[in-house]
Amino acid sequence: VQLLESGGGSVQSGGSLKLSCLTSGVARRTAYMGWFRQAPGKSREGVALFCESGDIMYTDSVKGRFTTFSDHSKNLLFLKMVNLKPEDTGMYYCAASGAFCGWETTLYSSWGQGTQVTVSQ
Repeated sequence: VQLLESGGGSVQSGGSLKLSCLTSGVARRTAYMGWFRQAPGKSREGVALFCESGDIMYTDSVKGRFTTFSDHSKNLLFLKMVNLKPEDTGMYYCAASGAFCGWETTLYSSWGQGTQVTVSQ
C-alpha cells in the first residue's frame, strides 16, 4: 500500500486549498480512509473519515469548511478546504485502514508522507 499526498501550500486566512492523495495497493471500496493533520508540538488528529460506504465524518472544527471525496477510477482521494484559518496549519496526511474506521491513529496501518499546509493571518 502506498499513499502520496500533494496540494499543500501557504495561504492567507480565508484562503482555499485542495489536497490530493494518490493511492496504490488499496482496495478502495473496502478500505477505510482518513485525513489527519499534525500541528507542531501537537498530536496527530483526525480531520475527515470515510467509514461505511457513503458515510463521511468530519471533526467539528472543520465542518462546513472541509469536504472530502474520492475518484475511484483514478485512485484519488481529495480534501477540499475553504475559509482556512491559522489553526488549520499543520502537516496533512491521508491514511488507510483495512478493518476499522475511527478517529484513533492506531487504527490506520498505512500512511502517506504528508503535505504541509500553512495558513497565515
